[in-house]
Amino acid sequence: MELISDTKTLLDTKYSQLKTSFNAEHGVLWTQLDQDDIPCVTEKLLHELQQHQDAIENSGGKVWIDGQMHDIRYAVLSSLKPGIFNLGGQLSLFRDLIRSKNRAALMHYGTECINVQFPRLNRFYLPITTIGLVQGDALGGGFEGVLVCDVIVAEKGCQMGFPEILFNLFPGMGAYNVLARKVGSALAEKMLLSGKMYTAEELHEMGVVDVLAEPGKGVDAVYEYVRKSERRANGFRAVQQVRQRCNQITYEELMDVIRIWVDSALRLTERDLKVMDRFVRSQEKAFLQCQQEYLIA
Repeated sequence: MELISDTKTLLDTKYSQLKTSFNAEHGVLWTQLDQDDIPCVTEKLLHELQQHQDAIENSGGKVWIDGQMHDIRYAVLSSLKPGIFNLGGQLSLFRDLIRSKNRAALMHYGTECINVQFPRLNRFYLPITTIGLVQGDALGGGFEGVLVCDVIVAEKGCQMGFPEILFNLFPGMGAYNVLARKVGSALAEKMLLSGKMYTAEELHEMGVVDVLAEPGKGVDAVYEYVRKSERRANGFRAVQQVRQRCNQITYEELMDVIRIWVDSALRLTERDLKVMDRFVRSQEKAFLQCQQEYLIA
């Protein structure tokens, strides 16, 4: 599938952490994470996502190409990093802020996350279906970024989960809120408290992943989903609206959870932070390993 870049409006902005493109045939806007460093949820990434999402809202869901206006019907969030979607929160930053007892900075980071999550959770307040495409591991905050999408497409073999409990914390940027509504509170708590990494196959069986794709076929699976849903687009979007109304998540609810997350983070002991240190090194190792595998391939 060819991705056509808009040269006039929405996609005109150049980002350092993202690549954006548009498929006019199917009305699919692609937002692809493309970080040079460890692919985690940095403040720089959050800033660019916020800027891009503001542009989607301000465009009214329209893209101009060669003098023609096209509707954005689907907004896909994916990653260009082979083997990695996103490794989660910026743990090195968390560690330093916790050690310095910097509540304000932790609260600021959490708020920035919610300011990115909430518009996508609400489809940018437009008649758009949001899709998360996972073609590599998605941990913690990276997994949360996918969960707020209407539809999750994941390639077999990818792993997703919440390791935060292993250093005595929890994922505070929407995981429980979304999962409890999607699969029930009991399963949501099990996922958050186990620290287990789940395969895409397991998550599909549990009802978390909506579409399971063969390795390397994630993009094709997205377009296949788009083609099928377009045949009954009115009904599909109506059901999404009903689901959102019946399972509404408010901004205030998400912010309340952020406050609990900050309080919990500031209670971590030095022993907990040493475990977090190991996860910081694990993020670095995972990134380097994926880079090497990509170069060999």
